[in-house]
Amino acid sequence: MRKWLVLGALVVFMVFAGAVAGGAITFGGGGGPGASGVSVTVSRDFGAKVLERRKSASVKSGETVMRYMQRTFHVTTRYGGGFIQSIEGLPGDSARRQDWFYYVNGIEAERGAASRKLADGDRVWWDHHNWQAAQSVPAVVGSWPEPFLSGEEGRQIPLAITCVGTPRPCDEVRTRLVAEGVKRISSAGIGAGVGQKLLRIVIGPWSQIKVDPAVSLLAKGPGASGVYARPGDKGIELLDESGKVSRTLVGGGLIAAVRFQDQQPTWILTGTDEAGVQAAAASLREDILADRFAVAIDQGRGIPLPVRPVP
Repeated sequence: MRKWLVLGALVVFMVFAGAVAGGAITFGGGGGPGASGVSVTVSRDFGAKVLERRKSASVKSGETVMRYMQRTFHVTTRYGGGFIQSIEGLPGDSARRQDWFYYVNGIEAERGAASRKLADGDRVWWDHHNWQAAQSVPAVVGSWPEPFLSGEEGRQIPLAITCVGTPRPCDEVRTRLVAEGVKRISSAGIGAGVGQKLLRIVIGPWSQIKVDPAVSLLAKGPGASGVYARPGDKGIELLDESGKVSRTLVGGGLIAAVRFQDQQPTWILTGTDEAGVQAAAASLREDILADRFAVAIDQGRGIPLPVRPVP
């Protein structure tokens, strides 16, 4: 009897050892290493006021945006825990058309935070703002140099640059991208790449690039583009959060991002003339773009958009 017990135990041990060796049984958290270099910014009023920042050298494998928020901030949820209702005591308010929106690497999230997993280098940005003039802002510039480095869900996105006009602004943009570590930059003509899943940067005077399908969204206002600026041949109308014209910028530049249909974002660096385009290219810097939805450039100074009322 003892002989059979010993043999039986030996068989069980061998099966167990084989399962471990084959990966059928794992211990602990499992799933391999987690994401590294993750940061979260919480702000309000289109980035006008930063409420909190958090940075993590690493997070657990499979960590979602929601789980990270629950561990790191005081949040309440809705719709069965899949969406954020409040952060640090500031709630969404549908009656006032104010709510929380979140972006990963400058791209508006298309699903709830409970189902979005974090990846290496992700820059998560939560902003509480009014959505009266634009129910959606599909892309923002305030996470520069993202999305050009880490891309989306851990995958880099192919990048194509369209240059119209003098080459100097385009050369400067390429230099700044390379300095940030961006690789594999291709070139494309005006309108090329629309309908393909690639990031685009379109650089040139408004009168020459407005025919591009993605760029043309700017002329339709924030309801179509998500950008609180409306360029024209004679100036750039700068809008407040209600979509009304606050002022018209003549001779300046604009840095903004739009999303045409279901394609990846198109960044637009433009102006009413070549000087305005050059000013936009020279302002492709983190100290000017950080925490901004879009930026107008006036005499080398960045103007956050939408325009905030003077206190």
